[in-house]
Amino acid sequence: MATAQPTVLLVDDERDVVDVYALAFAGDEYTVLKAYSGEEALDQVDSADVVLLDRRMPGLSGQDVLEEIRTRGLDVRVAMVTAVDPDFDIAEMDFDTYLTKPVDGDELRATVDELLTLSTYDEQIRERFAVAEKLAVLEAEKTERELAASDEYARLQDRAAELDAQSSETVDSMTAETFEKAMFDLDAGAGPEK
Repeated sequence: MATAQPTVLLVDDERDVVDVYALAFAGDEYTVLKAYSGEEALDQVDSADVVLLDRRMPGLSGQDVLEEIRTRGLDVRVAMVTAVDPDFDIAEMDFDTYLTKPVDGDELRATVDELLTLSTYDEQIRERFAVAEKLAVLEAEKTERELAASDEYARLQDRAAELDAQSSETVDSMTAETFEKAMFDLDAGAGPEK
């Protein structure tokens, strides 16, 4: 969902955390919504462009909220912002990026800006970004032996290779004229709508 002023939904069961996150966006060109539970998040998500979502909450978990967002088919970018150390189960989760707490305001703003830019790209590019994020998170947290033994990690690597091949095929099939037009279109819409 693209609006004139981007809307960020902050979701965490700890009120202090949400309130501190909101301070990170004070004075910026964002509308900030706050939710202190998964249920509250789902009541407000239709208005959001980006969701910063805690993974572990009582009641409806962040993972449940994420699944419902995707089930609804909402065009919203989601960053998991959580104290849960990533494990191979993230390979199956449909988020755009994963931040491990603690995070500071600069990191939150940079993540939101990156996700707003990402929302202007087509689905294939967004999926490649999400796969790359998952690979990077796992590579930072797991040993080479753990990575080599993981079917989930291997599937992510395979999917990354498939997406790279598809991108190469698309570029190879373009004429000089269609390539120029695509680059012009990217330049013309390079940022989030303001």
